[in-house]
Amino acid sequence: MLNISGIEAGYVIDHIKAGSCMRIYKALNLDKFGGEVAIIKNARSRKHGKKDIIKIEGLVELDLNLLGFLDDQITVNVIQRERIIEKKALSLPDEVTDVAVCKNPRCITSAEPGLHQVFVLTDREKRVYRCKYCEEKLQNDG
Repeated sequence: MLNISGIEAGYVIDHIKAGSCMRIYKALNLDKFGGEVAIIKNARSRKHGKKDIIKIEGLVELDLNLLGFLDDQITVNVIQRERIIEKKALSLPDEVTDVAVCKNPRCITSAEPGLHQVFVLTDREKRVYRCKYCEEKLQNDG
């Protein structure tokens, strides 16, 4: 079994859908983070069979809405002095800003480049978001 050492202070992003940790890594801009980052792909999971894990040594700003949008099954463990001090369970956010681009060429966001791309959750069960301005559907497959 592979052994990745613990971290003194930082985060463990756990229960990531197997095979999708690089999407989370890129979305959080961890390639620009100066601290240590460990990526564990296809780790054994009793609940899901396999999962991915990202360990981050050091403090970095985590956008929990973005993480919940990408994969609402993720848990974020906050680590201090090599111990979990807080566990954050994520859920689909009611609204997300600037995490996707509206595909409707007639949407106001296409004509106004400085306008934020805002999507509102309209169907939690089917994971459907719609553009706040034109109601174009954005399917979020998590």
